[in-house]
Amino acid sequence: MITSMRPSWSAARLDYALATSRSEQRAALGLYLPVGYPSRTASLDALHLMAKHADVLELGLPHSDPHMDGPVIRQACAQALDSGFEMIDLFTAATELTAATTTALVVMSYWAPIARFGPELFAERLAVAGGAGVLIPDLPEREAATWHWAAREAGLHTIPLVPAHASNARLAEIGSASSGMVYAPATPGRTGAQRPLSPYLPRQVRRLRYATGLPVAVGIGISTPEQAARASTYADAVMVGSAVIRRMRTWSNAPDLAAAQAAKTFADGVRRASSSAR
Repeated sequence: MITSMRPSWSAARLDYALATSRSEQRAALGLYLPVGYPSRTASLDALHLMAKHADVLELGLPHSDPHMDGPVIRQACAQALDSGFEMIDLFTAATELTAATTTALVVMSYWAPIARFGPELFAERLAVAGGAGVLIPDLPEREAATWHWAAREAGLHTIPLVPAHASNARLAEIGSASSGMVYAPATPGRTGAQRPLSPYLPRQVRRLRYATGLPVAVGIGISTPEQAARASTYADAVMVGSAVIRRMRTWSNAPDLAAAQAAKTFADGVRRASSSAR
């Protein structure tokens, strides 16, 4: 775990959210939405309603080539960009959500938009806006030092997406360069998969927790409240994204209310899960 990081007040919001859910003998619920989807106004309305049920909001930074995502998130990101999304919208959303809720905010972004904006400036602006950390699934090895320095200076957590078959040595390396939590795929492949959870996931969560010393979030493939409930019996956090967007599509005339309904459904699933296996 990074010891030289100077945690910001905003990073502490994630630590607090995870500690609170742990004290309640349950997993934290994280909900993902690309900022600007389906429009700037509807996105912010949906996020405010989702925050009533989520411990963590994962703000997606729309990108023109989200190559690790499935069609649901790819199309949502494309619609956000077509609706005029700009980087300032991310910071504006974070600022407004921070002022209105205690829900922790993390950002999921590919490296290219951050590199274009400037890693140091991005980290500074996000921390000021209330962001707790950033997940960059395609962070290039040659750029890792640049990003980690910027994140540490801003007091942001760097949250890694951990390959399912990483060696013990690699896990120790990941843990030493990360903070806040680590993120484990619930199913193989891209986001939005609607298939059974990996049977090896409970063991993977225990292995990650032991190797990194960090809370473990499970996402990518949590498509039903029942899966969220099952994963919450052994994970520290459960992250849901594509399922929320699917629900918003079915209520295109009221996407914010659809997002709120999805958020409540998944929150109920996580909260009713037994803590006996945790």
